[in-house]
Amino acid sequence: MEKAKLYAGIDVAKASLDMVVHPSGKRWSFTNDERGISEAVSCLQGLSPALVVLEATGDVEMPLTAALVVAGLPVAVVNPRQIRDFARAMGKLSKTDVLDAQVMAHFAATVQPTARPIPDAQTQELSDILTRRRQIVEMIVAERNRLLTARGVVNEGIQAHIAWLEQELANIDQDLRGKIRKSPAWREKDNLLRSVPGVGPVLSATLLAELPELGTLDRRQIAALVGVAPLNRDSGNFRGKRSVWGGRARVRAVLYMGTLVASRHNPTIRAFYQRLCAAGKGKKVALTACMRKLLTILNAMLRHRTPWCHPNTQIIGPCS
Repeated sequence: MEKAKLYAGIDVAKASLDMVVHPSGKRWSFTNDERGISEAVSCLQGLSPALVVLEATGDVEMPLTAALVVAGLPVAVVNPRQIRDFARAMGKLSKTDVLDAQVMAHFAATVQPTARPIPDAQTQELSDILTRRRQIVEMIVAERNRLLTARGVVNEGIQAHIAWLEQELANIDQDLRGKIRKSPAWREKDNLLRSVPGVGPVLSATLLAELPELGTLDRRQIAALVGVAPLNRDSGNFRGKRSVWGGRARVRAVLYMGTLVASRHNPTIRAFYQRLCAAGKGKKVALTACMRKLLTILNAMLRHRTPWCHPNTQIIGPCS
């Protein structure tokens, strides 16, 4: 008889790793440090699971994920919402670390998400720099809001802190440019992306770090991955409004700002936006459609290695 496939789910916390294997239900607990990760990897190598599933937990899972990939084990890092929705569908409303690992193992066996390799060290570093940049920008906004009501020495202190934060932001932007310029592959992609009106250095760097699939998927897949594909809400004779949700929120947030600029300065996106508004579409609906169109254009450009073309020429294919 053929040996039953095993699927593992691992709940990753700051201090511990709880692992459950489906369908046997066997479970283990390890410490979330170098020794515990090594023990977990050795245990999984002995089991040879068909897939290991972890939740995305704000980069806490990255050391374990990296160790699993290096060991040649198939691993998928999934959105926590998918796991909770799956648990509710099975009637599992309680939540503990062991139960979460059990649900993840069952999810792995039932849904079988695609195992994807983690970003390389360079891409992870670029992503970390972008995360720090977002944090600096948020702190600047918060300090400027406090400045409105601050007086005296407090006002002076806030102004000094804002000046320091702005210098730190400038240093981070310089680091971003340096990282991208040093990599021939990134430099080529960055040049292609930034040839599009509306795509600036932050959007380009975000796409390189947070969306490595750009240029490898078709337009529907890339739109769904980012979360700009309209989802149906129909039942019987009822036809609900299409909406977008899920996907990679950090990419979507930066893409939104880039699309705002493109809707004013990119002839193709501007004409598309104006046409949708003239047809009676709401501005937010039109802008979301423009986000998807811009993403589709960028995806095609990277796939075919072609720079931005004048709107009177073909987007896909080399420019003359």
